[in-house]
Amino acid sequence: MQGTIRKNIEVGMLVNIVLKKDQRNGELTEGIVDKILTKSANHPHGIKVRLEDGQIGRVKEVIDEE
Repeated sequence: MQGTIRKNIEVGMLVNIVLKKDQRNGELTEGIVDKILTKSANHPHGIKVRLEDGQIGRVKEVIDEE
């Protein structure tokens, strides 16, 4: 599932995000969503989230589809 639509993402989901420092090379970081930071319903580059370990990035894919 794509991470561009806010309603598809919930706290506690396992996701792959791209960190700001990795935007050029596209390296993904896996983690569990702690907080959704994007307020709009969708975002073309992915919904911005904070992971439980404190890293912030944009969701590229949702791994955990409940």
